[in-house]
Amino acid sequence: MSKQNEQLLMIAWLLSLIATLGSLYFSEIVGYIPCELCWTQRIFMYPIPIILGVALIRKETAAAFYVLPLAVIGMGFSIYHYLLQKVDALGQTDSCGLVPCAMEYINYAGFITIPFLALTAFVGITICMVMLVKRRGK
Repeated sequence: MSKQNEQLLMIAWLLSLIATLGSLYFSEIVGYIPCELCWTQRIFMYPIPIILGVALIRKETAAAFYVLPLAVIGMGFSIYHYLLQKVDALGQTDSCGLVPCAMEYINYAGFITIPFLALTAFVGITICMVMLVKRRGK
């Protein structure tokens, strides 16, 4: 495996690990109760550090084909969740369950919320995986 491929895998793995540990920090240490969309995003994020960790150890770039769908679908849920929080018309229709999905536990600088953090991780992972797939084709 080339050094660049290994770096792409490492960056994506670190992003997924930070996102996973961050979500566990917010729920298990700070005590924020995840809404249903948060759980859905976790479903797509939590397998990624395991898959990429194994790929790093085995030096396999083919893992990009398994991670890419998870990241893209998770990104879609993150975008929708973020829009629920930031677009008043959407947030008013929110009936997400026990904890409203439009609720913002954090709001740094007026735009950084938990779904925004997840979206950032999913976008970064997606970019790394697309680059790996393109490099694999060469």
